[in-house]
Amino acid sequence: MRYRLTSSDGTHSFELRDGAVLIVGRAPASDIPVIDPTISRRHAEVQYDGVAVHVRDLGSSNGTFVNGIRVDSAAVSTGDLVTFGKVAFRLQQITPAVSSPASPPPLNVAGATIVRQLPVRDPTAAFGGLGVAADAAATADPAQQQTLAAAEKSRQKLGKLLEVSKGLGKAVDLDALLEKIVEYAYQILEVDRVAIHMLEENGELTPKLARDKRGGDSARAIPQSIARTALKDKVAILSDNAGEDTRFGGQSILMQQIRSAICCPLVGSEDRALGVLYVDNVTTTHRFSDDDFEFCVAFAGIAAVAIENNQFAQRIQRELITRSNFERFFTPQLAKRIAESSESLRLGGDKRPVAVLFSDIRGFTPLSETMVPDELASLLTEYFTQMVDCVFRHEGTLDKFIGDSVMAQWGAPIGSPEDADKAMAAAIEMIHSLDALNASWRAVGRPELQIGIGLNFGEAFAGNIGSERRLEFTVIGDTVNTASRLCSAAGAREILITEEMRDALRHPPAMSECPPMELKGKSQPIPVFRVLLD
Repeated sequence: MRYRLTSSDGTHSFELRDGAVLIVGRAPASDIPVIDPTISRRHAEVQYDGVAVHVRDLGSSNGTFVNGIRVDSAAVSTGDLVTFGKVAFRLQQITPAVSSPASPPPLNVAGATIVRQLPVRDPTAAFGGLGVAADAAATADPAQQQTLAAAEKSRQKLGKLLEVSKGLGKAVDLDALLEKIVEYAYQILEVDRVAIHMLEENGELTPKLARDKRGGDSARAIPQSIARTALKDKVAILSDNAGEDTRFGGQSILMQQIRSAICCPLVGSEDRALGVLYVDNVTTTHRFSDDDFEFCVAFAGIAAVAIENNQFAQRIQRELITRSNFERFFTPQLAKRIAESSESLRLGGDKRPVAVLFSDIRGFTPLSETMVPDELASLLTEYFTQMVDCVFRHEGTLDKFIGDSVMAQWGAPIGSPEDADKAMAAAIEMIHSLDALNASWRAVGRPELQIGIGLNFGEAFAGNIGSERRLEFTVIGDTVNTASRLCSAAGAREILITEEMRDALRHPPAMSECPPMELKGKSQPIPVFRVLLD
């Protein structure tokens, strides 16, 4: 038994997978994303355990309701109205579509093999001009009525295509969309089997779905000779007595005893091939007519549009998820550029020149011992907010917080010739911003903070480090370690930089040279410079 949640306006529908716990929320990464101000980012859980559907509120602000009653958790029955915030869904049971038997018109099945090809760029042209058929039927003579009846049948098919177009537009993911395409194919065509193959980036056709008329998975393969021809030439193909067709001499056709087949390429915008839709019959009781063929071509055109729109929507959602993750660490402009990059979620990385900044609160441990936790948390929140804003204003990347330290870098994943100058400007602004923050704290009797900052420039390894389940973008290496140790050596309200950082600056501020410093991990003392602040 299968269930789905359908919004009250019918515009959204989400299938509940057996055993899966689906999160309803406003966040784009939610399993059931509902973009509405009354929905929390993690609003509720919905689960179908194979026996019943359960809903559980996750502490949302505006509540979860079943048939108008607010609940923390509840079992839901078919037809119940489940409301998240102010957005209502109806629980529906999904019943498998059963194709109704049709009485096919008598066809002349004798004679030579028939093969017809039809370009797919205007698949509905064959149905044009049929809207007046029903109006003329009343005044037609018997000889004309047969023609008008056929026209009326085609008009009804156009109505069915409109229904199909609306139905396919509601599918939420590619697998559900392909299932709907197969379901509609059995409703509108008398076929023994429907199959869909999608074209991968490497140019290979990959089976995605194959169903027989009983709804089971079909193990038979699409005749590749037909599929390749349809895809290569971008033409729909009708073959009667396919086994005798000299154009398709593949052994799979003979072995499967295919009598009649239609193969339509799925072609998207800009003439881009997406895959093929294939239907066939293995019995002589029904062979596809020209009307069947033209209708299948039109149906494949609508299916291709739905598939391409779904692919676009999935890509947009992936970019939104990626951007929402990266915006925690990068400026919105940089997060957008990263999200649009195909390499943004790749494991690993590369070596890049980066400017690294560390800032650290001086005397933080004794201060924390004198403050209650709530006051300390409030003080640190204000402090970190100001420091991160300084980094972002100068287009830096917030790498991480380490206790009371801030680590930021410029140059990865996207660098510029001004990275060192931007890092220096951010460091100076951090000092001045903290001066202003201390003045406001002093006026209300709150404790003040002082920081030391270390800056270095050099090559570091930059990339996504972690597992497929959790990635963290960071930079590592000697350049990073040196900046950290220089920060530890800096006094209150002091910015120390390395010689490499000084040389990378295009517009260096006033500075003085310090005695060479011995730093952990360095065999020799290194030159160090102090930035002169106002």
